[in-house]
Amino acid sequence: MIQQMIREEQHSARELFIPEEDLAQEATTRMSPATEQVVSESRVLTILHMFNRDYLYGQGRFDEYKDGLLLKWGDGYSRKHIWVSVENGNLLFETSHLKPCGKPYCNGTHHVLTKELYTNIDLVNQELGDLFRRPVYEPPDD
Repeated sequence: MIQQMIREEQHSARELFIPEEDLAQEATTRMSPATEQVVSESRVLTILHMFNRDYLYGQGRFDEYKDGLLLKWGDGYSRKHIWVSVENGNLLFETSHLKPCGKPYCNGTHHVLTKELYTNIDLVNQELGDLFRRPVYEPPDD
C-alpha cells in the first residue's frame, strides 16, 4: 500500500525488480550453497530486509548472484547500492572509499569479515548501518 502511494506520488515507472533481460550475465536467481550458508550465518539478508522495510519503505530491490547479493535503491542520478559477496568463506562488503579506512578488516575497497567477525550480529549490523549511511553510488550510465 505505502509502496504504491510512494510510486504514484513520485510518478515513477520503475519496477521493484530488475527484468530478466537487464540482468548481468553472471546474475542468477539463487546464491550458491556456500554463499547462502555464509549469508545465512551472518544474518545479513535479514538485516537488509529490515533496512528496506523501515528506511526505504520497501522501495529497495534485491538481486541474488552466485557469489552474493545486491540491495539497490533510488532512480536516475541517485541510485545507490549495498553489495555483499562471499569469497573464500569470508563475507565482503563493498565500501564507498577507495583507500583503507583504519578498520583492521578493511582492504581499501572492501570490508572483509572472517567467520569470527560475521557471526557477531552487532558488528554486521554496524557495518550495514555504516554502508546504508554511506552507500556506493552508481554512475547514471549503469
